[in-house]
Amino acid sequence: MAQLKPGVVSGKDYLTLVAAAKAGGYALPAVNVSSSSTINAVLEAAAKNNADIIVQLSNGGAQFYAGQGMKDGFKAKVLGAVAAAYHVHLLAEHYGVCVVLHTDHANKGLIPWVEALLDHGEAYFKQHGKPLFSSHMLDLSEDPMEFNLSECARILTRMAPLNMSLEIELGVTGGEEDGIGGELDESADNSHLYTQPEDVLQAYERLSPIGHFSVAASFGNVHGVYKPGNVQLRPEILKNSQALIEKERSTGSKPLNLVFHGGSGSEKAKITEAVGYGVFKMNIDTDLQFAYSEAIGKFVSENPKAFMYQIDPETDKPYKKFYDPRKYLRLAEQNMVARLNEAFADLGSKDKSLAA
Repeated sequence: MAQLKPGVVSGKDYLTLVAAAKAGGYALPAVNVSSSSTINAVLEAAAKNNADIIVQLSNGGAQFYAGQGMKDGFKAKVLGAVAAAYHVHLLAEHYGVCVVLHTDHANKGLIPWVEALLDHGEAYFKQHGKPLFSSHMLDLSEDPMEFNLSECARILTRMAPLNMSLEIELGVTGGEEDGIGGELDESADNSHLYTQPEDVLQAYERLSPIGHFSVAASFGNVHGVYKPGNVQLRPEILKNSQALIEKERSTGSKPLNLVFHGGSGSEKAKITEAVGYGVFKMNIDTDLQFAYSEAIGKFVSENPKAFMYQIDPETDKPYKKFYDPRKYLRLAEQNMVARLNEAFADLGSKDKSLAA
């Protein structure tokens, strides 16, 4: 098994990490973070599971990290992402695992956000010889295919010299993710949730000569948690996409690096099947948001007076040790770690870290 230096990985080390996951039949959880607390919980979970991890920020998560009181919202989205990236760069090595640092869904309106992050990334690369982020995502799946691929090609051309990877989306992942997309209509015709292998081949032909990229191909997956019904997961779409490229371009086995969006609440058997077809990354957000908040809600319900009084009006008992945010935020982190323990097991990545 290859070994890498612990910390944020990019370039050849990133490719080694992806190749090891595909060859080993496992995938890495990709977790949306929005604060130093959630970042630290993710790093803790990875260390406890001796597993590598993907830490990612949406535009909203980045803005929250910078502080929603910042008047310039766009600047907050940029600087919040940069600040979070510095946080991960500083600490990841000391948790002893490899970390992919990524930004999540960026639609047409958020292309300027990605380009602003690349401005910072180019400056960071000039100073440190490595990129600030391992990868970025462009989600132009709601736009015409030609616009999607031409913009992805333009951005990847800028990213390739920085040894960065681009994640693209083909087909529409249902539901809403931090302002991108919309609530799933479970009674509607959701055929658009299934990517066509021919579209994936077209993307491969356009982008592979430029640089490294991964594909979030839609196979019925949705953001959020929905009751079973109209939308059915069809991982065989991933298998068919791989097979078409293998045939048309005479590549090796599973040439595509695939991403599973909307992993929260998915059937474990379908997760395993998707990983077998070349998925190396599965996004988990909704389940982890709930785990984090669940612990806080439970603590508040068990200690209601501590959140109404500093000192108990009947017993004079001080409640400082209860309402100190560190108390309940630590419980939130621990519950998030527990849910991630399950994710590492489901994805087969426990005890598979490449960190030396």
